[in-house]
Amino acid sequence: MKVTFWGTRGSVPSPGRDTVRYGGNTPCVEVRLSDTNLVIFDAGTGLRGLGDALIARGESIKAFIAVSHPHWDHIQGFPFFKPAFISGNEFTIVGAQTKQLTLRRMLASQMDKVYFPVQLNELKARIKYHAVKEETIPVFNGTLTSMFVNHPSFSLGFRLTVGSHSLVYISDNEPFDREVAKSLKNVDKHVVEKYMKQRGDPNQRVFDFARGADILIHDTTYTPEEYVSHVGWGHSHYLFTLKVASEASVKKLVLFHHEQTRTDDKIDEILNTCLREIKKRNYRFDCIAAAEGMELDW
Repeated sequence: MKVTFWGTRGSVPSPGRDTVRYGGNTPCVEVRLSDTNLVIFDAGTGLRGLGDALIARGESIKAFIAVSHPHWDHIQGFPFFKPAFISGNEFTIVGAQTKQLTLRRMLASQMDKVYFPVQLNELKARIKYHAVKEETIPVFNGTLTSMFVNHPSFSLGFRLTVGSHSLVYISDNEPFDREVAKSLKNVDKHVVEKYMKQRGDPNQRVFDFARGADILIHDTTYTPEEYVSHVGWGHSHYLFTLKVASEASVKKLVLFHHEQTRTDDKIDEILNTCLREIKKRNYRFDCIAAAEGMELDW
């Protein structure tokens, strides 16, 4: 099984000479369970490149696309995903929805004729929608488990399990603080209630969800210093991300959702700082930073 990163950036695409090594596309991760079984996490601008690669292979495609939430940076690649325009391909979109916003509607809205020349109902591929909350569903020869994380609107983390191996994808997540949560208005109240009910540290929900994962891909948008002025924005700083990996006893941590203005050199600095912190705190996991084109065996 193989994991390939097609988009690693957060918030907005950031192409340019200073983001070449880690990439400027927004979130999209390909997971190959076999030659034919494909799971895609998020549909950011990285999805366009993945689609082009799939077209070049000339294969008929049947895949699951797990969308963490409908913020622009996580869905804006879908209208440019060429396999969705081809008859015979089949995609199951997995994600959360509300009474006001269905899974289908969140994709259709950005393809409204005011914003885009082709509407969702004009796509030739067969597209199914599977709305989930916190549950486990079958995916090919494995399972996909979902959990609400602390992020504005409703956002999901996913755990993909095949046999004895698991990959956890948590693209957007903020450390949950009970006092801070009382003043926030932009996180779904039902999600807040779930964390409030957790005994002890409310982030134990996340620790338990990622427990023992072979690979944890986790939001690492900010430095601790930057986070002070971004509380409530729905993203993590690297010390919290390292804590999640340690508390969950994962094998490999992948720093993800790089802040949009972060240069390659700055990401290098953050990774090196994380490696020093891991050594100082006697954490026991490998740590790397997500980069476009990077492949991991799983």
